[in-house]
Amino acid sequence: MNYKKLGTTDIDVSTICLGTMTWGEQNSQEEGFQQMDYALDQDVNFWDTAEIYSIPPKEKTFGHTEIIIGNWFKKTKKREKVILATKVAGPMRPYVRGGGNQFDKKNITEALNGSLKRLQTDYVDLYQLHWPERNTNTFGRLGYEHKENENWNKFEDVLGNLKEFIDQGKVRHIGLSNETAWGAKKYLEISKDHNLPRMMSIQNPYSLLNRTYEIGLAEVSIREQIGLLAYSPLASGYLSGKYRNNQMPKNSRIALDPNFWTRYKKPNMGVAVDAYYEIAKKHNIDFAQMSLKFCEIQPFMTSVIIGATTMQQLKTDIESVNVKLTDEIIKEINEVQKIYPNPCP
Repeated sequence: MNYKKLGTTDIDVSTICLGTMTWGEQNSQEEGFQQMDYALDQDVNFWDTAEIYSIPPKEKTFGHTEIIIGNWFKKTKKREKVILATKVAGPMRPYVRGGGNQFDKKNITEALNGSLKRLQTDYVDLYQLHWPERNTNTFGRLGYEHKENENWNKFEDVLGNLKEFIDQGKVRHIGLSNETAWGAKKYLEISKDHNLPRMMSIQNPYSLLNRTYEIGLAEVSIREQIGLLAYSPLASGYLSGKYRNNQMPKNSRIALDPNFWTRYKKPNMGVAVDAYYEIAKKHNIDFAQMSLKFCEIQPFMTSVIIGATTMQQLKTDIESVNVKLTDEIIKEINEVQKIYPNPCP
């Protein structure tokens, strides 16, 4: 396994992060336990979850993934072997603390204490803001529409609230998710100017089908030591090749909930996937492993979050750390990107 520092901390996290959002929806607790056992045996020490998981989010499954992880901690007594990340949801559906703005002291307190209870731990290593409160472009949306006099908590107030949890020992470090370059820089500036906790990571999408992170956030990540935790590195399975030629595997996430994963239903997605698949085939590399390794080797990357629903997928994904991409392969990948630039932003 490979490791990198989490932000400016002295914490070494595996460059493969165990994603968990399918547990409690596509995967049972028993299957989640198997994945955690195997991942830890393979020295994957970094795990990511969120209060709203399982995904797709539903009121009846809110917090179920954290419950499964907590039950595993209770059973195995291996909490100290894991660098654990979870998230507080931003403005969301009414069943999550009534909806609306979520990053005031009352809501973050309720969210964190709920996560700690479900996870059966007294601290989390990385506590992330799942998406911004303010109106901005997240989840692939284009065409930013600015709104004056918008009601959202000041960054310094949010950091001040999070500082209290750090001082209490409930949170070790904090991070962002689905954030913009402006948001990341403002958080970093305010933490420095006001001697408040520093954001250590940004969890945003990144894959062969969506390299938009490179446009602005990559520079922020490198210069400010706030690395990317890449989610959807396989574009919900499209970059494993399993949906090619109109295939629709039974119990796959697209088959189970096609209306939720519409961000990948874009005009050039299929031809781009085929082009990347041909590169992997030409060089005799597993397509999923090539896709993951390309993410892992980026200089702004801290860890690549994998989400498997079968043990074979998990094994294949973790083994990607041992794949080598030659300069020729990288050049061919970049040529496809020029022809089909970011078909699924």
